[in-house]
Formats: sequence, structure tokens, C-alpha cells
Amino acid sequence: MSELRYLFSPLKIGSVVVPNRIHFAAHMTNFGEEQKISQRHIYYYRERAKGGCGLITTEELTVHPSDHAYERLVDAFNPEVIPGFRELTKTIHEYDTKIFAQLNHNGMQADGSISRLPVWGPSPGSDRIFRETCKEMEIEDIRECIDYFALSAGHAVEGGFDGIELQLGHSSLIRQFLSPATNFRKDGYGGDFENRMRFCLEVVDAVRQVVGKDFTLGVRLNADEMHPRGGLTLEDSKEIAARLESTGQVDFMDLSIGTFHNLYLVEGSMHTPLAYTVPLAAGIRSVIKMPVFCTNRINDPHLAEKILEDGDADMIGMVRALICDPELPNKGLEGRTDDIRHCIACNQGCIGRMGLGYRLGCIQNPAVGEEKDLGTGTLHPCETPKKVVVVGAGPAGLEAARVAALRKHRVVVFEKEDEVGGQNLVAGLAAGRQEITGVTRWLAGQVNKLDMDIRLGVEADEERVLEEKPDAVVVATGSVPKGNPFPGDYDFPQVVNTRQVLKGEVETGQRVLLIDLDGHHQATGTAEFLAELGKTVHMITPALFVGGQLGPLQDLHLARQRLEKKKVTFTPDIAVLEIQGTLAKGLNVYSNEMIDFDGYDTRVLATGNESLDRLYFALKGKIKELYRIGDCVAPRKTDMAIMEGHRVGRLI
Repeated sequence: MSELRYLFSPLKIGSVVVPNRIHFAAHMTNFGEEQKISQRHIYYYRERAKGGCGLITTEELTVHPSDHAYERLVDAFNPEVIPGFRELTKTIHEYDTKIFAQLNHNGMQADGSISRLPVWGPSPGSDRIFRETCKEMEIEDIRECIDYFALSAGHAVEGGFDGIELQLGHSSLIRQFLSPATNFRKDGYGGDFENRMRFCLEVVDAVRQVVGKDFTLGVRLNADEMHPRGGLTLEDSKEIAARLESTGQVDFMDLSIGTFHNLYLVEGSMHTPLAYTVPLAAGIRSVIKMPVFCTNRINDPHLAEKILEDGDADMIGMVRALICDPELPNKGLEGRTDDIRHCIACNQGCIGRMGLGYRLGCIQNPAVGEEKDLGTGTLHPCETPKKVVVVGAGPAGLEAARVAALRKHRVVVFEKEDEVGGQNLVAGLAAGRQEITGVTRWLAGQVNKLDMDIRLGVEADEERVLEEKPDAVVVATGSVPKGNPFPGDYDFPQVVNTRQVLKGEVETGQRVLLIDLDGHHQATGTAEFLAELGKTVHMITPALFVGGQLGPLQDLHLARQRLEKKKVTFTPDIAVLEIQGTLAKGLNVYSNEMIDFDGYDTRVLATGNESLDRLYFALKGKIKELYRIGDCVAPRKTDMAIMEGHRVGRLI
């Protein structure tokens, strides 16, 4: 507590006092059902309140039928949502946590194919992602939208929320009116600063009239659009913040950054610095007196404490950090910071799933969205302890061992390498990917605190496993890169794989041809790794572009930018048919033109893995309770490895 005295001090926000400075800020979940709050929502937010979070702000609640950027948005304007609001707020109030409702209209950042209505915006134009030309709002549309904000605010008050946050951030109709990059109107709602402020001020005024003078009302302000065509700057946002404070109707200022033109700034990956928006929060705080909230890649209590101590913000948004570890506040308060499962900003289970329309998840925390069955307090000791042998100490094996040991089974872990971590350690060798090893660093720290027998440097074969006389065996032996996936006459060291390169098992020549069938960090991270060693790298892929799988993770833009700065070249649309010595024969998949790629010293393959399942099949029929998990079932990503490890740990 003494180490984190600022973080765990109360804060008065309008008429509300929150117990600490940790804010679970608004973010999409895709948990809605029939445009209402679902039970999945309630258990999800409850888990964070139970974990000690001071303030929760719901995901955006849409205020008008014309706004459906996502199919599972909750309709705040529909009175039928009020019972769900009440159940949610009552649940959160069982803890010492406050909860605000975020009200929003996405404007031109919406999808008419969902609502089957025209998309609204301040001026004709299209969003970079949705690419649907919006309708310029007529005066009656503007007035109707303001009325709907007020209507929705009334429902939030009836629903028992402690406050309301109006979205003026990265995805917001109000922000689109404020920004000269999207507002080209010639009437009283466009042009100079005062006119562009008008819609925002009228919404604030209408909402304030409905909620009353003592109800907490704030905004989420875009601190800097960083727009390529002259959008809102920090100086503009300072002026907006000061203008809003001068009305006396706003109680707090929560901040965001960027737009859909630069979504990699809104949802920064591990290639962006920790706490990268704090200077913007400090800038806004320098011109207003009301509480200022900041967020973005603040994943540790000590980092949050430093921001507060330096006076850069009053409230700390921790979104992905609390998705990953809902117990982070309690662990920080109790001095158990070494037990915190830190978000690594991989964006694979959260943002990557959101962008594809799936429910929210987390690669490290399999309980996300499943809190009712898998959340804190649901893991119970087994009735009859068993001897459990786990073979393989990558993410899957470590999670299975951890959960089984917590349930009081007697666990033995075999790992053929001299350290735990498996392929997670290899992934961390790629350029800029060191943070990914936090996955197994946390798991290793947890299993080391449990009563289990971990045997490193021991390769477990059938005989060794049977000698243990186990009651249950979990095979988590992983996968290895595919051997020679192309026809032809070639062999090591002319042709190597990304794993050999990253582990330093091979020194490539100066000129490298990297064949990318992966589309993920395995390929781009290895290319960047080689480029940093001074190699000349040429990437070819049958896809439309290299790194195609990085788009939903908000890593594509920055990855391409870094690679191009390091002189890596790309040739898309090429399927490699065969390799003969130093020659790779390719086919343009659209023109059917044959192209030879020759003159390279080394060809590096990012062509996928194959399962190491030999031990599983050797034990099949000889062990009554036999499981296989992770890549030895089928080579996939870390989230499935941990999910399967967790399930099996509970099942045994």
C-alpha cells in the first residue's frame, strides 16, 4: 500500500467518489444479445469489480438506430435495456466500485449493412475502414440525434449508473463534428471553432438537463487525431477541453488518441511504448482543473503510480491489463505485484478478435467472456488427487500443470530443453517481439510457487512416462517447422527455416530470400531480425501482401513501415513451385507467369509447422486418462494452447 499510495487513493469525480485511480475504460466486447446487456456482460464486469478496480465504464452504448458499427451493440435508446442496466449496476455496486455508461454515436464510422439505414455524418465522406459514404446530416437529423442522446442518458440514470461518459474520441460522431478533417459544413455547425463546437455543446446541454446538476457527466476526448489531412491537434483539443470546462456542465475528461486512419495508435501493440499517450494527458491537464483520465499500454501498478506521482493524470485507464488479469488491483494493493499477469499487447485475443466480429478474449486469460464458469473462485480442489504427468513445458503444458497443481493433483513435468517456455521463447527472439515471452515468464513464476516436480533437460519417451505409473498424462510436445515443403533438390544450409535463424543455429548469407506462407510475425519478425543484422532481405508470398494476418492486430502498418525503412523488399502474388539448389521457381498466381528467384545466398522458409504427436500415439491405449493439447494436436497460436491447457487442468 505504501508503495502505491497515489494509485490507491480515492478521487472525487463530480458527485462520485471512486475508491482508487484504476479505471476499466470503455472497450468493445461483442457480448451483447438482442441489443441488450447480457449475462456474459454482467459476469465480465463483475470480475473486474471483484478484482478491486475503482471505476468501470461500459462499452459504448449506441444512442440512435442509425448507428450500428457492430452487430452486437447495446441500444441505449430502447427502454427495454433498463432492466439489464439495473442488474449490471446492482451487481457492480456489491463491491466498492463505481460504474459509468458510455453513450456514443459512431457517425460515419458505422455500417449501414447492419442497420439497413444511411450512415450519418457531419459532411459527405467515408471512413477508411467502413468505406461507406455517409449522409450529411440535415438540421432535423442533428436535433433528433441530440434528443436521442438525452433519451439514452435518461435510461442510463434509470438503470442505476453512477455517471455518464459521452464519446468524443476515436470513433465518434461528435468528434467528427469537431474535426476540420471531417466537418466541411457551411452552416452553423461547421466552419470556425465555435460552429464546430456547437453540436458537442448542445449534446452536453441536453444530457445535463435530463440527468440533473448533481449527476456525474464527462467526456472521452480525442487528445490528438494525428490525422494525415489536418485533423484535431493537441492544441485544438486543449481549446476544446477548456471550452467544455467553462460550461460548468462537465465533470471529467477521459482521453483517447487517433482515428480509424491510424488505428494502430488507438490500440497500440507491443511495438508501441508503454504509456505512450501520457504526454497528451499532461498537456490537457495543464489547461483544465477537472480530473483527467489517461490510458493506452499502462499494464503495471508501478507505472501507473509514477504517472500519478508526476501529476500527468488523475485516473489511470487499464483496459487490456485488466482483461488479462482482473485481479491486478487487489494484487497491487496486497503487495503481490510479482503475481500479476501482465498484458503483452499482442492484440491477438482482444483487438484481433473484435476486428473480426468475434467475442472478446485474451491469449493469456481463458476466462475472458467465460467468467461465470472459469472466473476467480471457480477453481476447486479435486476430490481424489491423482498423479499427473505433463510432457512439454511450453504455454500449453505449463498451464495444464499450473491448474492441475492448484487443484491439488501431484504433478510431474518433463521438458527436454534446459528451460521452460517452448516456442514462446523462440517467438521472443524476433525483432521487437521480446515482450511475448511474458506469457511463459508468468506461467513459470506461478508453477515455481506450486508443489510440483519439474524435470528439465529430460526427454520423456513412452518407457519413461510409464515408469512414473501416472493416473493421467497430458502430452504437450508442441510442433516443429515443416521439413522441405517444396519439391526440388535442396537442403540445409541453402534452405533454412525461421526457427533456425532466430535461435542462431545458422548464419545466413548476405542476400536472403524469405518465403512467407505465414502472414504473421514469424515471417515479418524474422525478416526484420535479419535486416537488423545488415542482411539484404527479399520477401515473397502468394498473398496480396506480406504480413496479411497482422491487420486485425494493428501491427501491419508499423511492421511494413519498419521493414521498408530497413530496405526489405516485397513481391506478393508468388507461389513457389519448387527449389533447385539456389533457384526458387515461382508462379504469379494471377497472371500464371513463371518467375525465377535466383542469386540468393540463403532461402528462409516461413511455411508453417507440423505436430510432434509421436508420444501421444505411443501411449494411446496404455494410459487410461490421456490428453494431448496445444500444437501437438494441430499447430496454432498461443491462445489455443493456453485454453486447452486450462480446460484439461480442470478436467483431470
